Amino acid sequence: MSPLLVSVVLSLVSAVAYAGAAIVQERVAAAASGLTYAPLRNPVWWGAVLLNGLGAALHVVALAYGPLSVVQPLGALTIVFALPMAALFVRRRAGRRAWHGALMATAGLAGLLSVTDGGEGRTPDGPERWLLAGATFAVVAALFVLARLAGRSALRGVALAAAAGVAFGVASVFTKAVAEEWAADAPLAEWGSALVLSALAVTGLLLSQASYRGAGLAAPLATVTVVNPVVAATVGLTLFGEGFRYGAAGTVAALVCGAVAAGGLVELTLDRLARPGGDGPSVSEGDPTGPEVGEGVDVGAVPGTRPHLEVEMRSRAVAGRS
Repeated sequence: MSPLLVSVVLSLVSAVAYAGAAIVQERVAAAASGLTYAPLRNPVWWGAVLLNGLGAALHVVALAYGPLSVVQPLGALTIVFALPMAALFVRRRAGRRAWHGALMATAGLAGLLSVTDGGEGRTPDGPERWLLAGATFAVVAALFVLARLAGRSALRGVALAAAAGVAFGVASVFTKAVAEEWAADAPLAEWGSALVLSALAVTGLLLSQASYRGAGLAAPLATVTVVNPVVAATVGLTLFGEGFRYGAAGTVAALVCGAVAAGGLVELTLDRLARPGGDGPSVSEGDPTGPEVGEGVDVGAVPGTRPHLEVEMRSRAVAGRS
């Protein structure tokens, strides 16, 4: 088997692992109450963490066998794999609009990555790294505040997913910097960058977990999948001295592909907003259309004394007395 074929197979398996992790995370978020960022007591969630780790490891190995221009676009297939896997394993089927948005986001991202030159570039020095870390955490904090202020669960999920994508993207930048600067004779010389890398990775994982709460699977996953490499590529262009292939034509193609990917994210968000429960709190957060405790719902008097009271729930909603 040729090294290129090995890298392609590993990239595809990595995308499947990431897709499986996202499905598990969304299921855990749907079953939890409130904005759960770290369901540490849930063993299923740890399975998602292991799948994410497996996907990352396979991605790194794939890069060792194949070029960045092949491995990175294949990683964009995560959202494409996630939709049929969700339909198969958890009976969560996506509509035509969600598929359209997912394909747009994947095609745009793959095109953008294919024209990005990930070749040799300079490594940012210490002050630049700390400035990048501070700016990253500031952007993540701003997106987190925006998510808390969002009145709709779908918009909140997309904002949290964008924050997770920013954290993951810059974590990739620090991973590259640590890998290039690490030396066996001074293994602790890059401890500061390694600490920032760990903090960003954990932050991204927790934010991505919270992003699925009430926002479904497709929109948050697509947002993380697109924002992550776009942020990494942007930092590479500005700090690493990287560029686009094919000169001005490559730059124009990158802008077009970025617009297509952004359009796909908009489609996925609008699809979620159009679904029942997509523009408001989830059932566990309260049903705005039905009566709540304390609203004075009249179920009638129960004559006599009953040691046991049976209540029959019918499909029609119980109307409250005005």
